[in-house]
Amino acid sequence: MEQTTQMADERDRALVREYLEGQRDAATGLVDRYHKRLYNLALRLLANAQDAEDVIQTVFFNVFEKLRTFDPRYRFFSWIYRMTVNESLNVLKRPSRKRMMALDDAPDIAAPALRSSGATDARDRIDQALARLKPDDRAVVVLKHLEAFSYEEIADVLGIPVRTVKSRLFTARERLRLTLREQVE
Repeated sequence: MEQTTQMADERDRALVREYLEGQRDAATGLVDRYHKRLYNLALRLLANAQDAEDVIQTVFFNVFEKLRTFDPRYRFFSWIYRMTVNESLNVLKRPSRKRMMALDDAPDIAAPALRSSGATDARDRIDQALARLKPDDRAVVVLKHLEAFSYEEIADVLGIPVRTVKSRLFTARERLRLTLREQVE
């Protein structure tokens, strides 16, 4: 796993370097590597396909506008994920954002044909409970349980200490548990 991560980081650094040296097709390489993963992350955070697509367009615009500021000593992966999370949180915090879309209506989240009706109902309840979490709590839950990030990766992406990640995750899980319990009663 460590070697795979290092290889991915090196590929990212190479694409960034190529882009900065004028090889514009390197932009396509970065978009191809990250678009689907970032879209799915934004979709899980926002529960709205159009908002997720808007976030991804904004993120990639910002990435290529600010690529010269990227410090190659750090992981590109963390940098672009942080941009995506921050932009998604900005959208969630807008007072005008009242509409929500069920995640099952969106592509690339899960294959509905592979889930039973009971699993679909459970997933719908979880999606609804996630949508009720505060944006910062939702971000740690999504990154930990849906993206399978380590505590350290979450801390890196969110720019907070690992101890804060663990605390937010504990709080978010408790809120999620209470929300799910309320839905059953």
